[in-house]
Amino acid sequence: MSRKKTPLRKCVVTNEMMPKKELIRVVRTPDGEVVYDPSGKKSGRGAYLSASKTVMEEAKRKKILSRHLKVDVKEEFYDTLLKELPEDRMK
Repeated sequence: MSRKKTPLRKCVVTNEMMPKKELIRVVRTPDGEVVYDPSGKKSGRGAYLSASKTVMEEAKRKKILSRHLKVDVKEEFYDTLLKELPEDRMK
């Protein structure tokens, strides 16, 4: 009996490997738009973030998503992302 492996992804802020479902995925779509991807399946360049307010604030301060997604991510996007996230996802 084989157990299915849990997919791991790395948080672009903390560089910690964590189960994919514990992270938040942000995607730069093929047309250059940056969006929150709760399904984890949208096409485009993705970046994973730990679901924590401190990680979000550090990503915003250091412009980590802009660097990782190779597109200008507006500061408002981080604020919107924090509001959109369900409370049970935040640590």
